[in-house]
Amino acid sequence: MAMNVVALAGGVGGAKLAHGLALVLTPEELTIVVNTGDDFQHLGLYISPDLDTVCYTLAGLANTSTGWGRAGETWQALETLGELGGPTWFRLGDRDLGLHLERTRRLKQGQRLSQITRHFCKVWGVQCQVLPMSDDSVPTWVYTVNEGELTFQEYFVHRQCHPHVTGFRFEGVERSHPAPGVLAALQRADLVVICPSNPWVSIGPILAVPGIRQALGGNPAPVVAVSPIIGGQAVKGPAAKMYAELGIQPSAFSVANHYGSLLTGFVFDVLDAVQENPITELGIRPLITDTLMKSTQDRRRLAREVLIFGDELRGA
Repeated sequence: MAMNVVALAGGVGGAKLAHGLALVLTPEELTIVVNTGDDFQHLGLYISPDLDTVCYTLAGLANTSTGWGRAGETWQALETLGELGGPTWFRLGDRDLGLHLERTRRLKQGQRLSQITRHFCKVWGVQCQVLPMSDDSVPTWVYTVNEGELTFQEYFVHRQCHPHVTGFRFEGVERSHPAPGVLAALQRADLVVICPSNPWVSIGPILAVPGIRQALGGNPAPVVAVSPIIGGQAVKGPAAKMYAELGIQPSAFSVANHYGSLLTGFVFDVLDAVQENPITELGIRPLITDTLMKSTQDRRRLAREVLIFGDELRGA
């Protein structure tokens, strides 16, 4: 089934399905647009956590036990940093550190993040197109009850998602632009897949970049989202906690309702089959399947099911 597919992704769940799609589609058929709202500067280095997680996963370099960072990592630089009294809350492995050093060097030379990402993917043998959502800085801020406004990595890594969330802000997003190639990919897409990423802080920043949501609305291609919540719990990360703290029952239905009219179809787990009718009543076509990706085989299977579903929606 030849089709142009654009996947919106961030985090570990998004990287897994993006990998599954890359295993099923040809490189020319797939473009992955990645959240950069959690990018930040640390120790003088520019770090792109979601972009790196997606690229490492596609390249077969990811640490499969953690879902983030590189396999076979060592930590001597971090240990030295700690001995000298430096901040070690954001764990940078030695191999990962080399990536951040080179990215920062290239950015200071005036290269764009999208150019640098393309070069890294070429070196790693990643053949499909991977694009940051924007070359502009759009840092995510988290509003909390008792601690005010926190940068995303301060909330997510340093504070381990403990603060009670009340909302989010994407700084400067109204002045940002989609990275080169993003709008063109969306305009020619036959299917858009919203991966099982956190709707608030992984997909939200992508959709907030001016022009991206409009491009989705202007293309008749179906938009299919995969729920990151199974049985009321997030597979990984704070999505369910965020929904609950914002006064919304965490569920597959809540994710479908979150995206609303943007969606043509919604893929969710068999554990949540009871939510089929409420989701259908939103005007969204449901697909119930096993969405938990424990293995590469699971990623490939789910990707195929999503693509078949999308093809059905195209012909509906």
